[in-house]
Amino acid sequence: MGDSEALIVVRTPNWLGDTVLALPALQALRAARPAARVSLIGRWTPLLAGQGVADVLLPYPGAFTERRRFARAVRGERPDLAVLLPNSFEAAAASWRWGARRRLGFDTDVRRPLLTDPVPLPSPRLHQAEEYAALLAGLDIAVADATPKWALPEDAAADREVAQLLGEVGVANDALLVGLHLGAAFGSSKLWPTEAFGRLAARLAAGGLQPVLLGTAADTATAAGVLGAAGRPVVSLVGRDRPILLPRLLARLACLVSGDTGVAHLAAALGVATVTLFGPTDARLTAPRSARAQILEGPAPCAPCFLSVCPIEHICLRAILPETVEARVRSAVRA
Repeated sequence: MGDSEALIVVRTPNWLGDTVLALPALQALRAARPAARVSLIGRWTPLLAGQGVADVLLPYPGAFTERRRFARAVRGERPDLAVLLPNSFEAAAASWRWGARRRLGFDTDVRRPLLTDPVPLPSPRLHQAEEYAALLAGLDIAVADATPKWALPEDAAADREVAQLLGEVGVANDALLVGLHLGAAFGSSKLWPTEAFGRLAARLAAGGLQPVLLGTAADTATAAGVLGAAGRPVVSLVGRDRPILLPRLLARLACLVSGDTGVAHLAAALGVATVTLFGPTDARLTAPRSARAQILEGPAPCAPCFLSVCPIEHICLRAILPETVEARVRSAVRA
C-alpha cells in the first residue's frame, strides 16, 4: 500500500451482532493495510477495544446536530478511504460529508451517486459475515475465514466486577451457568414466550445447572414474568451489567440460550456454546458462526417473515418447546 490510503475510516454496523460478524473483515483490512491509520466509527465500536482491528474507535453520534459537528471533525482529518459496512443511504451520505476521497460500499438503497467504488450486492444474499468479506473484495482484500473470533484481553478490574456481580446474586464459583437472554433489539417477533423461558429455567435448575437471566433494563418486566413462570428462585442479572462487561460475563457461561440477537453472536465468537432460536429471521443469513453454535427453527408457513412484530399468534417461536431447548443445552454442556 502506498500513501493513497494513509487514513481509512470504516463505518461499522449499527447492531451488536453485525459488528461481531464484521470482525473477520475488519481483521483482514487491518492486516492488508498495516501502515494505514484505521478509524472505526459506529455505535458498538468501543466494544472492539483489544481486538487489534483499528487505531481509533469512535462512537457514532445519534443526534443530527452532533453528527454535523462530528462530520466536520472527520472531514478535517482528510480521510483517503471510507469503507461502509451498513447498506443504508445515511451511511453513504455520511461518508460524503466526511470528505472521504474514496467511498466503498454495496450498490444499494439508491446511494450509487455517493459511492466512488460501488460493489454489487450479492445475489442471492450471503451470510452477513460473508457479505462483509465480499465487500472487501472491492479492495482486493481476501478474508480467509469469515468465522468471528473474539479475543478477551486481560483486565483484572473487569474480571473482579463480573465476579462481584455474580457473587451478589449468589452464584457459586463452580456453578455451570446457562445464560437465558430475554431481549432482542429488533422487536418482539424475535422473543421466545415468557412462559417458555420460565419452564426452561425450572427444568435446567432441577437438573443441576444454574440458569441466569440476562438482558437490559428494558427486559425487566419480561424477567419478572419468567420468574413467575419458573415457580422457583432464578438468578437474574437483567439490567445489572454494562456493555463493556458483556464479553467477560458471557465468557463465564457454559451455554447461552437466546433469540437471534447480537449477544448470541458475541457468545459464539467467544467460543461459548449457543442455542439460538429462530422464527422471523433467516438462519441461513444470520446464524451465529461457531463449531459450538446450535440453532432451532420454529416451523411456520410464514417464516421467515422479517417482521419486527408478529401480526398473528407467533406460531414460529411458540413451536419451539422448552424440553427441546433443554436437550440441546445439556448436549452442549456435556460436549
